[in-house]
Amino acid sequence: MHEDLNEFPASKSRRWSAWPGFWRTWARRTWPFAVGIVAALIGVLLYSFLFPAPPPLTQDEIDESVGQAMASATPPPAYSAQVYQAIFPSLVIIRSQGQNPEDEDGVGVGSGVVINDSGDILTALHVVSDAAEIDIVFSDGMEAKAEIIAAEPENDIAVLHPSRPPELIVPAILGNPNAMRIGDEAFAVGNPLGLAGSMSAGVISGFDRSLPLNDDGQRLEGLIQFDAAVNPGNSGGPLLNRYGQVVGIVTALASPSEQNAQSIGTFTGIGFAVPIDTAGGAAGAPPY
Repeated sequence: MHEDLNEFPASKSRRWSAWPGFWRTWARRTWPFAVGIVAALIGVLLYSFLFPAPPPLTQDEIDESVGQAMASATPPPAYSAQVYQAIFPSLVIIRSQGQNPEDEDGVGVGSGVVINDSGDILTALHVVSDAAEIDIVFSDGMEAKAEIIAAEPENDIAVLHPSRPPELIVPAILGNPNAMRIGDEAFAVGNPLGLAGSMSAGVISGFDRSLPLNDDGQRLEGLIQFDAAVNPGNSGGPLLNRYGQVVGIVTALASPSEQNAQSIGTFTGIGFAVPIDTAGGAAGAPPY
Protein backbone atom coordinates (compact mmCIF):
# COMPACT_ATOMS: atom_id res chain seq x y z
CA MET A 1 0.00 0.00 0.00
CA HIS A 2 1.17 3.46 -0.77
CA GLU A 3 0.63 6.44 1.51
CA ASP A 4 -0.97 9.45 -0.08
CA LEU A 5 1.70 12.18 -0.06
CA ASN A 6 -0.93 14.92 -0.31
CA GLU A 7 -2.37 14.15 3.08
CA PHE A 8 -0.66 15.11 6.34
CA PRO A 9 -0.99 12.88 9.28
CA ALA A 10 -3.59 14.08 11.78
CA SER A 11 -0.96 14.99 14.38
CA LYS A 12 0.89 17.34 12.02
CA SER A 13 -2.34 19.02 10.96
CA ARG A 14 -3.25 19.78 14.55
CA ARG A 15 0.24 21.15 15.21
CA TRP A 16 0.07 23.66 12.35
CA SER A 17 -3.46 24.66 13.19
CA ALA A 18 -2.33 25.58 16.78
CA TRP A 19 0.26 28.23 15.72
CA PRO A 20 -2.19 31.10 15.00
CA GLY A 21 -3.72 30.73 18.45
CA PHE A 22 -0.29 30.71 20.10
CA TRP A 23 0.75 33.94 18.45
CA ARG A 24 -2.54 35.61 19.33
CA THR A 25 -2.15 34.61 22.98
CA TRP A 26 1.49 35.76 23.07
CA ALA A 27 0.54 39.11 21.53
CA ARG A 28 -2.25 39.69 24.06
CA ARG A 29 0.13 39.02 26.95
CA THR A 30 3.13 41.02 25.76
CA TRP A 31 1.62 44.08 24.10
CA PRO A 32 1.03 45.98 27.41
CA PHE A 33 4.71 45.45 28.28
CA ALA A 34 5.83 46.65 24.87
CA VAL A 35 3.56 49.66 25.04
CA GLY A 36 5.00 50.50 28.50
CA ILE A 37 8.56 50.38 27.18
CA VAL A 38 7.68 52.63 24.26
CA ALA A 39 5.88 55.08 26.57
CA ALA A 40 8.89 55.17 28.91
CA LEU A 41 11.25 55.89 26.04
CA ILE A 42 8.97 58.66 24.80
CA GLY A 43 8.82 60.08 28.35
CA VAL A 44 12.61 60.08 28.68
CA LEU A 45 13.02 61.77 25.31
CA LEU A 46 10.35 64.35 26.17
CA TYR A 47 11.94 65.13 29.59
CA SER A 48 15.37 65.49 27.99
CA PHE A 49 13.89 67.89 25.46
CA LEU A 50 12.02 70.00 28.05
CA PHE A 51 14.73 69.89 30.74
CA PRO A 52 18.09 69.62 29.07
CA ALA A 53 21.10 68.80 31.27
CA PRO A 54 23.11 71.85 32.36
CA PRO A 55 26.38 72.36 30.59
CA PRO A 56 29.44 71.14 32.53
CA LEU A 57 31.22 73.73 34.69
CA THR A 58 34.38 75.23 33.37
CA GLN A 59 37.51 75.29 35.50
CA ASP A 60 37.12 79.05 36.03
CA GLU A 61 33.58 78.54 37.31
CA ILE A 62 34.76 75.80 39.67
CA ASP A 63 37.55 78.03 41.02
CA GLU A 64 35.10 80.89 41.54
CA SER A 65 32.65 78.67 43.45
CA VAL A 66 35.41 77.35 45.70
CA GLY A 67 36.63 80.89 46.38
CA GLN A 68 33.13 82.08 47.32
CA ALA A 69 32.65 79.11 49.66
CA MET A 70 35.95 79.77 51.41
CA ALA A 71 35.19 83.48 51.73
CA SER A 72 31.79 82.81 53.28
CA ALA A 73 33.16 80.33 55.84
CA THR A 74 33.33 82.26 59.12
CA PRO A 75 35.44 80.64 61.85
CA PRO A 76 34.00 80.68 65.37
CA PRO A 77 35.23 83.49 67.61
CA ALA A 78 38.21 82.80 69.85
CA TYR A 79 37.57 81.97 73.50
CA SER A 80 39.26 85.23 74.45
CA ALA A 81 36.76 87.25 72.40
CA GLN A 82 33.83 85.50 74.06
CA VAL A 83 35.37 85.99 77.50
CA TYR A 84 35.84 89.71 76.90
CA GLN A 85 32.27 90.16 75.69
CA ALA A 86 31.01 88.34 78.79
CA ILE A 87 32.96 90.39 81.35
CA PHE A 88 33.09 93.86 79.82
CA PRO A 89 29.64 95.04 81.07
CA SER A 90 30.77 94.18 84.63
CA LEU A 91 34.17 95.87 84.48
CA VAL A 92 34.84 99.03 86.52
CA ILE A 93 37.64 101.62 86.53
CA ILE A 94 38.60 102.74 90.04
CA ARG A 95 40.34 106.06 90.68
CA SER A 96 41.49 106.64 94.24
CA GLN A 97 42.55 110.09 95.43
CA GLY A 98 44.75 110.40 98.48
CA GLN A 99 48.16 111.28 99.74
CA ASN A 100 51.33 109.29 99.49
CA PRO A 101 53.80 108.88 102.39
CA GLU A 102 55.47 112.16 101.31
CA ASP A 103 52.14 113.98 101.85
CA GLU A 104 51.77 114.59 98.14
CA ASP A 105 48.36 114.36 96.56
CA GLY A 106 48.06 111.57 94.03
CA VAL A 107 45.58 109.59 91.99
CA GLY A 108 45.79 105.84 91.74
CA VAL A 109 44.11 103.72 89.08
CA GLY A 110 42.85 100.22 89.63
CA SER A 111 40.17 97.83 88.47
CA GLY A 112 37.09 96.20 89.89
CA VAL A 113 34.18 94.00 88.91
CA VAL A 114 30.45 94.24 89.67
CA ILE A 115 29.37 91.14 91.54
CA ASN A 116 25.68 91.56 92.53
CA ASP A 117 22.40 93.22 91.58
CA SER A 118 23.08 96.12 93.97
CA GLY A 119 26.07 97.18 91.87
CA ASP A 120 28.60 96.32 94.58
CA ILE A 121 32.17 96.09 93.33
CA LEU A 122 34.86 93.62 94.30
CA THR A 123 38.44 94.87 94.15
CA ALA A 124 41.84 94.62 95.85
CA LEU A 125 42.02 96.47 99.17
CA HIS A 126 45.40 98.03 98.44
CA VAL A 127 43.83 99.90 95.50
CA VAL A 128 41.58 101.94 97.82
CA SER A 129 42.98 101.50 101.33
CA ASP A 130 44.63 104.94 101.52
CA ALA A 131 42.06 106.78 99.43
CA ALA A 132 40.38 109.91 100.74
CA GLU A 133 37.96 109.73 97.82
CA ILE A 134 37.03 106.91 95.49
CA ASP A 135 35.64 107.51 91.98
CA ILE A 136 34.43 104.73 89.74
CA VAL A 137 33.55 104.55 86.07
CA PHE A 138 31.21 101.82 84.86
CA SER A 139 31.48 100.19 81.44
CA ASP A 140 28.70 102.41 80.05
CA GLY A 141 30.70 105.51 80.96
CA MET A 142 28.63 106.51 84.00
CA GLU A 143 30.68 107.91 86.89
CA ALA A 144 29.93 107.77 90.60
CA LYS A 145 31.51 108.03 94.03
CA ALA A 146 32.01 104.88 96.05
CA GLU A 147 32.72 103.85 99.61
CA ILE A 148 34.22 100.76 101.20
CA ILE A 149 31.47 98.67 102.82
CA ALA A 150 33.52 95.56 103.61
CA ALA A 151 37.20 94.68 103.76
CA GLU A 152 39.41 91.68 104.45
CA PRO A 153 42.96 92.96 104.91
CA GLU A 154 44.30 89.44 105.38
CA ASN A 155 43.15 88.63 101.83
CA ASP A 156 43.68 92.10 100.28
CA ILE A 157 40.00 92.27 99.34
CA ALA A 158 37.53 95.17 99.53
CA VAL A 159 33.89 95.63 98.54
CA LEU A 160 32.79 99.05 97.25
CA HIS A 161 29.26 100.39 97.03
CA PRO A 162 28.55 103.12 94.44
CA SER A 163 26.63 106.27 95.32
CA ARG A 164 24.45 105.52 92.32
CA PRO A 165 24.51 102.37 90.23
CA PRO A 166 24.31 102.35 86.43
CA GLU A 167 20.93 102.07 84.73
CA LEU A 168 21.77 98.54 83.64
CA ILE A 169 23.58 96.43 86.23
CA VAL A 170 25.29 93.33 84.81
CA PRO A 171 26.87 91.29 87.62
CA ALA A 172 29.75 89.05 86.62
CA ILE A 173 29.29 85.31 86.84
CA LEU A 174 31.47 83.78 89.53
CA GLY A 175 33.22 80.55 88.67
CA ASN A 176 34.73 77.77 90.73
CA PRO A 177 38.52 78.06 91.06
CA ASN A 178 38.62 74.58 92.58
CA ALA A 179 37.58 73.18 89.19
CA MET A 180 40.62 74.65 87.43
CA ARG A 181 43.90 72.90 86.71
CA ILE A 182 47.42 74.01 85.88
CA GLY A 183 47.50 74.76 82.17
CA ASP A 184 43.89 75.96 81.92
CA GLU A 185 43.32 79.22 80.07
CA ALA A 186 43.41 82.38 82.19
CA PHE A 187 42.39 85.90 81.17
CA ALA A 188 43.09 89.12 83.07
CA VAL A 189 40.92 92.14 82.26
CA GLY A 190 41.43 95.58 83.75
CA ASN A 191 42.98 98.99 83.26
CA PRO A 192 46.77 98.51 83.16
CA LEU A 193 48.68 101.80 83.07
CA GLY A 194 45.33 103.55 82.74
CA LEU A 195 44.50 101.80 79.47
CA ALA A 196 40.83 101.08 80.09
CA GLY A 197 39.30 97.74 79.25
CA SER A 198 42.52 95.93 78.37
CA MET A 199 42.79 92.16 78.24
CA SER A 200 45.70 89.74 78.44
CA ALA A 201 45.70 85.97 78.06
CA GLY A 202 47.75 83.16 79.53
CA VAL A 203 47.40 80.01 81.58
CA ILE A 204 47.11 78.98 85.19
CA SER A 205 50.66 78.37 86.40
CA GLY A 206 50.09 77.20 89.96
CA PHE A 207 47.87 77.13 93.04
CA ASP A 208 48.19 77.75 96.76
CA ARG A 209 50.98 80.30 96.36
CA SER A 210 52.11 82.60 99.18
CA LEU A 211 53.44 86.17 99.00
CA PRO A 212 54.50 88.75 101.58
CA LEU A 213 51.78 91.33 102.18
CA ASN A 214 53.83 93.95 104.05
CA ASP A 215 57.01 94.47 105.99
CA ASP A 216 55.41 93.09 109.17
CA GLY A 217 55.67 89.52 107.95
CA GLN A 218 52.01 89.20 107.03
CA ARG A 219 51.46 87.07 103.95
CA LEU A 220 48.78 86.43 101.37
CA GLU A 221 48.03 82.72 101.28
CA GLY A 222 46.29 80.37 98.83
CA LEU A 223 46.86 82.53 95.75
CA ILE A 224 46.37 81.50 92.12
CA GLN A 225 49.50 81.95 90.00
CA PHE A 226 49.06 82.82 86.32
CA ASP A 227 51.20 84.11 83.45
CA ALA A 228 48.82 86.54 81.70
CA ALA A 229 50.48 89.96 81.59
CA VAL A 230 49.39 92.37 84.34
CA ASN A 231 50.66 95.84 85.13
CA PRO A 232 49.83 98.70 87.51
CA GLY A 233 46.13 99.32 87.08
CA ASN A 234 45.23 95.62 86.77
CA SER A 235 45.02 95.27 90.55
CA GLY A 236 41.50 94.48 91.70
CA GLY A 237 40.41 93.31 88.26
CA PRO A 238 38.98 89.87 87.51
CA LEU A 239 40.88 86.76 86.56
CA LEU A 240 38.65 84.73 84.24
CA ASN A 241 38.37 81.19 82.96
CA ARG A 242 37.57 80.27 79.36
CA TYR A 243 33.84 80.64 80.03
CA GLY A 244 34.12 84.26 81.17
CA GLN A 245 33.54 83.36 84.81
CA VAL A 246 35.48 85.18 87.54
CA VAL A 247 37.80 82.75 89.31
CA GLY A 248 39.99 85.29 91.09
CA ILE A 249 40.76 88.93 91.88
CA VAL A 250 44.15 90.12 90.65
CA THR A 251 46.24 91.26 93.62
CA ALA A 252 49.94 91.21 92.75
CA LEU A 253 52.70 90.77 90.23
CA ALA A 254 55.92 89.13 91.33
CA SER A 255 58.71 91.69 91.40
CA PRO A 256 62.43 90.90 91.48
CA SER A 257 63.03 94.13 93.37
CA GLU A 258 63.01 94.48 97.13
CA GLN A 259 59.57 96.05 97.02
CA ASN A 260 56.65 94.09 98.36
CA ALA A 261 54.52 92.09 95.96
CA GLN A 262 51.66 94.59 95.84
CA SER A 263 53.78 97.42 94.47
CA ILE A 264 53.55 95.94 90.99
CA GLY A 265 56.93 96.79 89.52
CA THR A 266 59.19 95.23 86.90
CA PHE A 267 57.27 92.78 84.74
CA THR A 268 58.31 89.17 85.27
CA GLY A 269 55.34 87.38 83.78
CA ILE A 270 54.08 85.95 87.07
CA GLY A 271 50.81 87.29 88.41
CA PHE A 272 48.76 86.32 91.44
CA ALA A 273 45.06 86.42 92.22
CA VAL A 274 42.95 85.81 95.31
CA PRO A 275 40.60 82.88 94.53
CA ILE A 276 37.02 84.07 94.11
CA ASP A 277 35.74 81.65 96.74
CA THR A 278 37.92 83.56 99.21
CA ALA A 279 37.36 87.04 97.79
CA GLY A 280 33.63 86.61 97.37
CA GLY A 281 33.18 85.88 101.06
CA ALA A 282 33.76 89.57 101.80
CA ALA A 283 30.67 90.36 99.73
CA GLY A 284 28.58 87.63 101.28
CA ALA A 285 28.94 85.16 98.45
CA PRO A 286 28.17 81.57 99.49
CA PRO A 287 31.15 79.25 99.98
CA TYR A 288 31.98 76.65 97.33
